Amino acid sequence: MASHESESAPTTPARTTARYLLSAALMFAGLSHLFWARREFQAQVPDWVPLDKDGVVMASGGVEIMLGAGLAAMTRDRVRMGRITALFFLAVFPGNIAQWRGHRSAFRLDTDGKRFVRLLFQPVLVLWALWSTGVPRDARS
Repeated sequence: MASHESESAPTTPARTTARYLLSAALMFAGLSHLFWARREFQAQVPDWVPLDKDGVVMASGGVEIMLGAGLAAMTRDRVRMGRITALFFLAVFPGNIAQWRGHRSAFRLDTDGKRFVRLLFQPVLVLWALWSTGVPRDARS
């Protein structure tokens, strides 16, 4: 199946560059979850999540590092990695909503307007993950 996915999804230098940039951004974000920005990321964990906020931040940081590494290294499975990364961006979106609705300042998002504008970038990340990995438009692929 992996070879069928790669054959049906040719890549371009622009897509490859975008994939590597997304990979680097995810790995950087993941490391920041684990080290220098843990408290700020905790502001994005919704109160309704029944887990320790620091644990959620650490786990999501680990997932971001793995996704970033996968995007860079798993070229034969890049379509699958793109889909998984897009799903991850959708899964963490409630955290961004919680930050906005809870009026929680973090990452220089210190007004409701700034926090709301941040919400508009999540679809961009989803599309970036899909486009940069060459996800086919035909859902049967």
